[in-house]
Amino acid sequence: MCFYQQVGDSIVHKARETLERAIKLVNDTKKWGARVVYGDTDSMFVLLKGATKEQSFKIGQEIAEAVTATNPKPVKLKFEKVYLPCVLQTKKRYVGYMYETLDQKDPVFDAKGIETVRRDSCPAVSKILERSLKLLFETRDISLIKQYVQRQCMKLLEGKASIQDFIFAKEYRGSFSYKPGACVPALELTRKMLTYDRRSEPQVGERVPYVIIYGAPGVPLIQLVRRPVEVLQDPTLRLNATYYITKQILPPLARIFSLIGIDVFSWYHELPRIHKASSSSRSEPEGRKGTISQYFTTLHCPVCDDLTQHGICSKCRSQPQHVAVILNQEIREMERKQEQLVKICRNCTGCFDRHIPCVSLNCPVLFKLSRVNRELSKAPYLRQLLDQF
Repeated sequence: MCFYQQVGDSIVHKARETLERAIKLVNDTKKWGARVVYGDTDSMFVLLKGATKEQSFKIGQEIAEAVTATNPKPVKLKFEKVYLPCVLQTKKRYVGYMYETLDQKDPVFDAKGIETVRRDSCPAVSKILERSLKLLFETRDISLIKQYVQRQCMKLLEGKASIQDFIFAKEYRGSFSYKPGACVPALELTRKMLTYDRRSEPQVGERVPYVIIYGAPGVPLIQLVRRPVEVLQDPTLRLNATYYITKQILPPLARIFSLIGIDVFSWYHELPRIHKASSSSRSEPEGRKGTISQYFTTLHCPVCDDLTQHGICSKCRSQPQHVAVILNQEIREMERKQEQLVKICRNCTGCFDRHIPCVSLNCPVLFKLSRVNRELSKAPYLRQLLDQF
């Protein structure tokens, strides 16, 4: 056993020596104007500051041939690809636009080790990070990235984002594989499911989907874990926008953009506070159903969206015909969307005489229909406002 360990250590040591010689050769050859910014066991990243794609391919091939010539056979350095541009975050974590041949016109978005290719977060994190990086690579305009990120945060804060993009899916390891008192979402949901159906325990290795909802201040995060179906069926449950933005979406962005001196958390703090005020959980008494608080987290005029202490702001009240047209259009639009989505569901199930509830979390129509139904739940209140005119 000791012999095998010595052989392994020797291989690693000689590989490190070979890599260090290659790094020294690249850094000391002035005609290339190159600098090795990262090297790990059997590979290295070479920075060619100011070089074009054509120059990069030429110099890269020269470096590969020169390093190969300084090593005995069969040791060979292979020139693989050019990143233009590229962000090297940490060891084994980088992303860039990849060119594998000189004739390649359109680059390939290539990422290693960052959230765009990892499965330990929700899809929204991957989508927002990838889109932000593409904007950075293609436009070099931080203001466009800021607008995009703030727009996505506002959609989530206003409840307009799709729940499907915020579903986590973590592996279930079996009830006896966790330590006593472990706070694991997959285990917590399984315990709840087993209380009403002993057959509902997931298979070992199966991924258990869940979301994080709003709760009372001070409630532990593990108690805010819910199955996506629960959120779809219960209109009082809302995605915890504050958690998703501050703990999931912004940290990966910060790890990338902090390298160029950008504070992405300040983008979130610049958003209107009125939208962030909806982060507290509300439980409406039974006697208050049908009031404004049931449908709106803040008191906004449904016509112009301005703050008001009444249903319709004083400015819009001076234009009753305009108010009637806008509210009627809004109600009809919600009903039209619902009708279209229900029709799609019935075509999918093949049952046109009755509606079969969909339970597929992979179906985007399911989440769209849930969002439209929630919007349509305020139709009685809008009609109540219409009766005043």
